[in-house]
Amino acid sequence: MEFTFLGTSAGTPTRARNVTALALQHGGPRHWYLVDCGEGTQHQLLRTRLSVVQLQAIFITHVHGDHTFGLPGLLTSASMAGRTTPLPLIGPPQLKPFIETILANTDSSLSFELLYINSEADDFQWQDDALRVTSFPLSHRVPCHAYRFEELRLERKLLTERLKADGVKPGPEWGRLQKGHDVILADGTLVRATDYTEIPRSPRRVVVAGDNDNPDLLTDACQDAHLLVHEATYTQEVADRVGPWPQHSSARQVAAFARKAGLPHLILTHFSSRYQAAGTRGPVIDEITTEARESYTGNLHLARDFQRFRLDRDLTLTEVDE
Repeated sequence: MEFTFLGTSAGTPTRARNVTALALQHGGPRHWYLVDCGEGTQHQLLRTRLSVVQLQAIFITHVHGDHTFGLPGLLTSASMAGRTTPLPLIGPPQLKPFIETILANTDSSLSFELLYINSEADDFQWQDDALRVTSFPLSHRVPCHAYRFEELRLERKLLTERLKADGVKPGPEWGRLQKGHDVILADGTLVRATDYTEIPRSPRRVVVAGDNDNPDLLTDACQDAHLLVHEATYTQEVADRVGPWPQHSSARQVAAFARKAGLPHLILTHFSSRYQAAGTRGPVIDEITTEARESYTGNLHLARDFQRFRLDRDLTLTEVDE
């Protein structure tokens, strides 16, 4: 399971950071998903190996422009690239009139069906062959959600000694059992995959949060999760000075929650444009790192645009070098 940060700035872009978007790859090298789509996301994608033709679904956490303004351009570019496969667009119900109004007023159309799915529905759950996704409400100025991604189709280990002991000889049936399919032998015996295979590891579980000023709302979402991706728009000192209106989290808040929740991995993103890589004219990004480290001792990263991470089957999180 891999993650590519396409934008890590809050509200407005900077010279080094675009506004919010995250690509998640799972289920194959070309099987990927997009979480949020700030302005310029399709341009950011040009610097990756990801294609909008192979995009499996888009998840939008909330309607603010730094999370949605890139959608019309990305969708119409997918159409011009020849996409014909229907595309699920999962997010707040306002997305449908937003997209339809822009298409209608710009002489634009799509060559594929856009499947609008309301993430705010009480019974929301979405899945494909690779992932199961659920949503959790957050605290922001508009309705906002986090998405929990849990992998499906875990590889099975074939219990060969048990098969041999029960007289099931090696052959094509073993391969079908390992894929999780029950088989019927030539003599009519039903052999169940659950009796002769085991799944030796836990499914990877990742939570990607939208904007949120109360990380404790993610307690249920982060149960048994291995990675949390969460905004840290400010340090606490700046958050106190700005006041409560923006409804964003400080690095201290998120780090304290991650420690309390026992999360092994934490990636912070969505940094205010006032934070620079270095300099003397204002706050620097290292201040967010320092503040988070005061509360959280797990595997901490502050995301940079185009930075890639891999959560392996053994649940280690590492940065991926090109």
